Amino acid sequence: MEIFDFLKNVIDPNWIMSNGGLYLVLIILFIETGMFFGFFLPGDPLLFVAGMVIASANESSYPFPNDVHNLLYWTVLFLVATIAGYFLGYGFGRKFGNILHHKEDAWLFKRKYIHTAHEFYEKKGGFAIGVARFLPIVRTFAPIVAGMVEMDIKKFTAYNVAGAILWVVGITTLGYLLGENPWINRNLEFVILGLVLVVTAPVILKLILKKKSYSK
Repeated sequence: MEIFDFLKNVIDPNWIMSNGGLYLVLIILFIETGMFFGFFLPGDPLLFVAGMVIASANESSYPFPNDVHNLLYWTVLFLVATIAGYFLGYGFGRKFGNILHHKEDAWLFKRKYIHTAHEFYEKKGGFAIGVARFLPIVRTFAPIVAGMVEMDIKKFTAYNVAGAILWVVGITTLGYLLGENPWINRNLEFVILGLVLVVTAPVILKLILKKKSYSK
């Protein structure tokens, strides 16, 4: 029950600002993208809410008095956190991949998550590292799988950075642009649900259509 309360709170702008502010967002993004037990964290909604917080033209939009400067500042920090998280996941996969393959299922780990990410990687190749950013759970395990299969580090770095830019810049900027809209604020939970569907639906639909074409 506590975990659900946390997930509900972490997409509340007021709760975020009273519990560490956007520095808390940095920590959560790093954990979600770099540690296998962070798969349940809501990266997409969190980036959107962070954009809303930055747009809230008051003392919460630190460290600069100008919102645009704050947007650039925090976007760069979010990029660093998620890129670093993926490098951590990659290193973990290279060093401990065999252990994960044989690890028994637990509340914070299911072997099917590794298998799902592995299948996604097999279908998409290196492109999966970038695309996986838009898929909950998969984005946590994709870099681990890349490390397990010993993907070339230069190739991994390129897709890691490109995927992070698309994901972080796109969603944070969207939250910033829509953050002061009264309707958005009144219906935030529905907006976030719609955001997750919009972000993930194209990737999932493409995978389904591609799978059907192979089966013919």
